[in-house]
Amino acid sequence: MREHSPSRTAAGVAFRRAAHQLLDRPPVFTDPLALLVLSAEARSRLDTDPGQGNRGAVRSRLRAFLAVRSRIAEDRLVAAVGAGVRQYLVLGAGLDTFACRTPLRELRIFEVDHPQTQAWKLARLRAAGLAASAGTVYVPVDFESQRLSDELARHGFDAAAPTAVSWLGVVPYLEESTVWATLAWLASVVGDDGHVVFDYGSKPRWWQVGQRAVLRRFAARVAAAGEPLRTSLEPATVRDRLRSVGFTGVADLDARELNRRYFAGRTDGLRVGGTGHVVIATRAGRSDI
Repeated sequence: MREHSPSRTAAGVAFRRAAHQLLDRPPVFTDPLALLVLSAEARSRLDTDPGQGNRGAVRSRLRAFLAVRSRIAEDRLVAAVGAGVRQYLVLGAGLDTFACRTPLRELRIFEVDHPQTQAWKLARLRAAGLAASAGTVYVPVDFESQRLSDELARHGFDAAAPTAVSWLGVVPYLEESTVWATLAWLASVVGDDGHVVFDYGSKPRWWQVGQRAVLRRFAARVAAAGEPLRTSLEPATVRDRLRSVGFTGVADLDARELNRRYFAGRTDGLRVGGTGHVVIATRAGRSDI
């Protein structure tokens, strides 16, 4: 991201999450506050024409992926709370509204993001008249230059308590060494009843010409916004590396599996595509959702 400015990709994710509430019926992921946290200009665009900037197969598939990864993270969180987890770590929170709409008042939520993006989010919440639950703690962290564990400890995070973790839309923008170092640390804190949900992109195969072209265009856009793609992963490597750091249960959901679980039978044709994956990793051999 550009220095001294919030993440433009986070703004784009928020816009598409809000568009999902208006365009797709039924929504895969329901967020009644998604529109409220947008800028006045973005809300005006959606009010005037929800399809503006959201038409076409590529955009609808991206919108579907953004929606379903949030759905999985929150579904898995509810299951973890049912098992006794009371600590939720949201890495790269962007304009996520969970802390403002959750009924889980017993949950302590740690929202982590780059300082500029987090300041922007707090300003958006104030402008919308929204407040997070009393148990929410905001932790500004630059993943590439600060130790996540140190900054969380300073803000009261209990590394010995079972923890549910959501890490969405961040991995592709980090150096691979940072990704694995973070996951190794997370394996040490989630406990037997906690988990990590994260997403990543793999490289298209040589014959997937259309997907390669789409990825090139997307990479060019985010690089121009100061947020270049840095890391893509291969599924076999992900499974092996996660198990090597202590995650014994790993569910890696690719486009085919996401469509089977969440988009089957839809009449509007909404579905995910491309090479995005959503992973649920646990230490207790359970990754069911």
